[in-house]
Amino acid sequence: MDSWANSRDLHLNLTLTPGARGVRDQLLGALRESVRSGRLSAGTALPPSRTLAADLGVARNTVADVYAELVAEGWLASRQGAGTWVLDSPHRGAPQPARPRGALPPPRHNLMPGSGDVAQFPRAAWLASTRRALAAAPTEALRMGDPRGRLELREALAGYLARARGVRVTPDSVVITAGTRHSVEILARMFGPERAIAVEAYGLFIFRDCIAAMGGTTVPIGFDDLGAAVADLNAVDTPAALVTPAHHYPHGVPLHPSRRTAIVEWAGRTESLVLEDDYDGEFRYDRQPVGALQSLDPQRVVYLGSTSKSLTPVLRLGWMVAPTALVDEVVAAAGGQQFYVDGITQLTMADFIVAGNYDKHIRRMRAIYRRRRDALVRRLAPLAPAVTVTGLSAGLHLLLMLPDGAEPEVLRRAGAAGVGIAGLSRLRHPLADNNIIRPDGVVVNFGTPGEHAFPHAVEALATVLEQTVVRSA
Repeated sequence: MDSWANSRDLHLNLTLTPGARGVRDQLLGALRESVRSGRLSAGTALPPSRTLAADLGVARNTVADVYAELVAEGWLASRQGAGTWVLDSPHRGAPQPARPRGALPPPRHNLMPGSGDVAQFPRAAWLASTRRALAAAPTEALRMGDPRGRLELREALAGYLARARGVRVTPDSVVITAGTRHSVEILARMFGPERAIAVEAYGLFIFRDCIAAMGGTTVPIGFDDLGAAVADLNAVDTPAALVTPAHHYPHGVPLHPSRRTAIVEWAGRTESLVLEDDYDGEFRYDRQPVGALQSLDPQRVVYLGSTSKSLTPVLRLGWMVAPTALVDEVVAAAGGQQFYVDGITQLTMADFIVAGNYDKHIRRMRAIYRRRRDALVRRLAPLAPAVTVTGLSAGLHLLLMLPDGAEPEVLRRAGAAGVGIAGLSRLRHPLADNNIIRPDGVVVNFGTPGEHAFPHAVEALATVLEQTVVRSA
C-alpha cells in the first residue's frame, strides 16, 4: 500500500512491501534522495523515530536503524536531547555544487575573517527583547512602513551611534539596510556606472564585487603606514571613496589625523562623498575607540555599520547615516520600500539597544577578544622575525607578515592541516600599482572560533607557520 509520512513537513512517498528489510531499504533510499535533491535542506529537523514509525506503520527500531545509518554516512546528525537533523552534506545535488575531487573539507580550525564568535550570541537577552518588542508592537508594525526603516530602531541607533562612536546623527538621517554590503550596493546604484568609485588598494573584495554587480567599477588608491593615501584621490575622477578609517582592513592601522582632515577636505572641494566602513570600530584594546570620521563633516561622509561583527552576520542587519540632502535619493536607490529587513528584527534590535544589552554584549566581547588576541600574540612571538604580527590595536583579526613568496605555501599547508586563514594577496585590488604592493601575509581572525576551540586553532596555526616559514628561514 502507499503510505505518506507527514510530520514536520517531511513528505516521503513509500510503497511499503512486507518485511522489515524492504521497508528499511526504501526509507534509506527515500531519505537519501530527499537530502540529495534539496527537498530536505541543511538544518531541517527530522521527526523522532517513534513519530515517523507511527506515521509509516512500521517498527520504531526500523526507523532508528535508518537514522543511525544515515548519521554514519554523513547525511544526518544526531545528539541526545537535540534530536536528528539534516547536515549540509557533500552528497547534496543541485542546491550544493559537488565538491571537486581533492578539494579540502571545511576547516577544522576556523580562523577565517568574516564574523565574531557567534556561539556567544546573547540568546536569552535577544529572546527577551523579541518578546517585549512583539508585545508592544502596534498592528501597523507588521506592515511595510517607513522606507528608511522602523522609527524605533532609527531612534535607538541614533542614540547609540552618537554616544559610542561620536556620529552626528538624527533618526531622520538613518537608513536601515541588510548589512554593509547591501549599503554599498544601494550607494553604487545611486552613483551609477559612469564614474569609478575609489577604494583602498587593500580591502574587502566583496565590496569590489558588489559594485561590479551593480554595473560600476572601482579604482584603487594607495596605502602606507598612515593608512589610505588620501592624496591619490586628487588624481581620480570619482563620486566617492570607500575607506576604513578607524581600523584599516586588513592592515589594522587607523587613518592618520592629518589624512582624516585631508579626505574630508577633498570631499568638500570636489563635491564627492566619503563612505566610512566602520566594520569593527567598537573593538579597540589600546585606548578608547577612534571616533567616527563622519563627525568631521556629516554632509560629506556616509557612515556604514552593521551587526556582522558585533552580534552575527545572519541577522542581515545594517545601517547607514546619510547626509540629510541625500536620504531621499538613497531610499529611492534602495527601491523605495523597506522590504529587505523584517520589522520584527528591527523592533527587537531597538529594544536590545534601549535595554542596554547591546552595550553590555559589546563590553563582554571586547574583553573576550582582547584575551584571545593576547594569547595569539604570545604564541606567535617565538616565530619572529620570520613572522611579524601587525594590527594589534583593534578589531578581530591580526595580519601576519611573511617572507616574500611564503604566502602560497603557508595557505597550502594550512588548508591541508584544516586551518582556515585568508591570504593577503586576495585582498589586493587587481589594478594596484606595484609600488604599493605589500609583502606576503595572511589574515587571522581570532574572533571566529568558539572558546573551547580557540586554543587548538592557535596551536594548529603556529605549527603550520613553524613548519613552513620558521624552518625554511
